[in-house]
Amino acid sequence: MIKNNLNTSVMEPDPNSQLPNPNSSQALLDYTLRLADDALIMGHRLGEWCGHGPVLEQDIALTNTALDHLGRARSLYQYAAEQFNALQPEVRSNIFTSVTLQKLVTAGASVDEDDLAYLRDGWDFRNVLLVEQPNNDWAYTIARSFFYDAFNYFFFRELVNSNNETLSAIAEKSLKEVTYHLRWSKEWVIRLGDGTDESHRRMQAAVDDLWMYTGELCVANETDNVMLQQSTGADLGKIKGLWAACVLDVFKEADVNIPAGAWMQQGGKDGRHSEHLGYILAELQFMQRAYPGMEW
Repeated sequence: MIKNNLNTSVMEPDPNSQLPNPNSSQALLDYTLRLADDALIMGHRLGEWCGHGPVLEQDIALTNTALDHLGRARSLYQYAAEQFNALQPEVRSNIFTSVTLQKLVTAGASVDEDDLAYLRDGWDFRNVLLVEQPNNDWAYTIARSFFYDAFNYFFFRELVNSNNETLSAIAEKSLKEVTYHLRWSKEWVIRLGDGTDESHRRMQAAVDDLWMYTGELCVANETDNVMLQQSTGADLGKIKGLWAACVLDVFKEADVNIPAGAWMQQGGKDGRHSEHLGYILAELQFMQRAYPGMEW
């Protein structure tokens, strides 16, 4: 563990891990895993609200949204497992740092969606830093959801045009879900921002704290560039402008200010995470780690 300049503990990627490797076919695997990791971690965070929502209707709405994210994660992990299992054994053995996964590969076994979700180590995850940030309170949860939902809406609207049929199909299904997610979180940003003095204060505080994690959403790494060149991935440069315009419009209506001069955190796409991911995985992966191979 090291400390970054904002005094937040972060996990450094293991130097033996080969992902991302944008100059090979592994770029598609890295891209797929990242989308799956984003959905899984966001779904887990929202799932933490189950039974704790401010009112029953919103408790159910948030739980349903969490299930949408988890459903998308499952589809993407299934596709990632297909890609991983098709690689040569010598390549597969060097992709992840997890000893458990390495043993499966050495034994000639195939991996599945559950293995990728429950058996990888923290530095093998490629989710953006935003989705792993804690819920804190209702305003924080709404702000984080809105930033992510707005990005997802424009991202999947682009990804439906991918020349990869599987990603295009997942994007088409996801777009219907994220359209609702964005409408829901947008309405809550306005409700809190333009509500009482207390709700406005909390909404602004949440935006101020989470804003530095939004830049990574539209920052392309080498894998993004390779996927775009191959007409497989979405154009993050194009999405950035659409996302920014959407956020600005909603914040104007909500009377919420965009923080000025904030330095943007990044690194999640390359396996550098905040300390929060470790706690998430400790809970998320406990059962399979404690009882390997357990089935219901």
